[in-house]
Amino acid sequence: MAGNQTSVTEFLLVGFPLSPGMRVLLFGLFSNSYAFTLLGNGVILGLISLDSRLHTPMYFFLSLLATVDIAYACNTVPQMLVNLLSPAQPISFAGCMTQTFLFLIFAHTECLLLVVMSYDRYVAICLPLRYPTIMSWRVCLTLSVSFWTLAVLLSVVDIGLLLPLPFCGPQKVNHFFCEILAVLKLACADTHFENFVVLAVAAFVLVGPLFAIVVSYGHIVWAILKMQSVQGRQKAFSTCSSHLCVVGLFYGTAMIMYVGPQHGDPQERNKYLLLFHSVFNPMLNPLIYSLRNREVKAALKRRLKG
Repeated sequence: MAGNQTSVTEFLLVGFPLSPGMRVLLFGLFSNSYAFTLLGNGVILGLISLDSRLHTPMYFFLSLLATVDIAYACNTVPQMLVNLLSPAQPISFAGCMTQTFLFLIFAHTECLLLVVMSYDRYVAICLPLRYPTIMSWRVCLTLSVSFWTLAVLLSVVDIGLLLPLPFCGPQKVNHFFCEILAVLKLACADTHFENFVVLAVAAFVLVGPLFAIVVSYGHIVWAILKMQSVQGRQKAFSTCSSHLCVVGLFYGTAMIMYVGPQHGDPQERNKYLLLFHSVFNPMLNPLIYSLRNREVKAALKRRLKG
């Protein structure tokens, strides 16, 4: 077994069974989506850093979300683009494990970050007089360090289960990147425990945070409905609706993949869901915030005029 394990030094990513013409078409589509992801999130980061009116906790967390989205896309999309043009292009064992580990870190980070962003909106709308005290810069930095640390620790748990496993063939990963459940299927050992832990960690970072977000927005909606000012209601809905759209996109696909019922062929279904999750979610997030957030649109207009 040890000899067989050491012989596996690379994997082949199967991706999607496509004709050469469709591969070229999708390469163009995904390349444009990737470029827009980098551009859109880069613009968000630039606006927040250059416009002093956006130097608030809300936009500090939005800048972290843009950073995570850029890292998320950079971790998976380039390899997928290479595979579209060269389907037989292998990825090294070390490269595959690194890609898996980074994907887990960014996915867990975004889960926890969206919870912190909803808490920030809860404090701003439900406790406006105490907002400067509760959401001080010290608290924001502490929260950001905490959720990054927790994301890394949870990812270490997952990758720590994967690395010791023996891999003696086949070498074909039935995915467009080294997704942990797809890689686990190639191990030459019983992986029921490893699968259970991976799904348990996924449930922990999905169900718990989603419940916290629902509770936060329950209080937010109640507070907005009690507002007397129509302008105040519109402003509150404007800042919250963009965040809710991002939450719906992220948690909707993630819950179906890792927590929903696994009937039919879940691996094939999850491939397409993760494709949307990895390629289009990071592209849509800056678009949602730029179209639905008045302050971001105003900052963009000021920069274009200046």
